[in-house]
Amino acid sequence: MSERELEKMFRLAVKAAGGCAYKFVSPGMSGVPDRLVVLPDNRIGFVELKAPGKKSRPEQCYQQRRLENMGCYVAVLDDPDMIEQIIREIREYGIADEDVLGDIRKVGGMI
Repeated sequence: MSERELEKMFRLAVKAAGGCAYKFVSPGMSGVPDRLVVLPDNRIGFVELKAPGKKSRPEQCYQQRRLENMGCYVAVLDDPDMIEQIIREIREYGIADEDVLGDIRKVGGMI
């Protein structure tokens, strides 16, 4: 399966989940992930797509770590069997943190 075919499958699955998988291009900054995924309820993640068995280039690894260090969800997708799991992970990413923040807000705490 080619990267292009995998990307099409992923876009369609994200759309079926009620979201959008925007092509992410950042002029002047190489190595950013291929897709910026936005799902309902403010669920956002970055996904790098690769042909099966292919690995991220060093500049892609750098950008992936950079985004992860800022608290973003980042995944590398090279297997069509992982599509649903990645969508599920984006949906669930950070929910525990939000529960804690919601509890702080309920008691009038500052964030």
